[in-house]
Amino acid sequence: MTNDARRMPRRPVGGIVDVVDTLTGERIGHLGNLSVGGMLLIAGVPMADDALYQLRFALPDGGGPVELGAHVLWQDGGAAPGQSWVGLRFLGVPPEAARRLRAWTCEDGSAP
Repeated sequence: MTNDARRMPRRPVGGIVDVVDTLTGERIGHLGNLSVGGMLLIAGVPMADDALYQLRFALPDGGGPVELGAHVLWQDGGAAPGQSWVGLRFLGVPPEAARRLRAWTCEDGSAP
């Protein structure tokens, strides 16, 4: 049994799902885990503290890319040199993206 105090359940992401900064077009890392309200980014580039980003990634539901705003909440050293773990909170999530995130992160596969 886990003791996770987060308000929204997070789901680990299998495989490598690239995350792109849409303002620069640069791949900045890949998804670590995902919830309706945020994500863990395994970043391969430096990220600014307390910054806002516009991000795009392919949600692992096969429905195509999701684009949304995100706010950097925290950062920590990653498991590999030059890598960092970045906690982001989503901002301005379009309704269709929110629906897909809810459906994908729900443990039984059904949207709440």
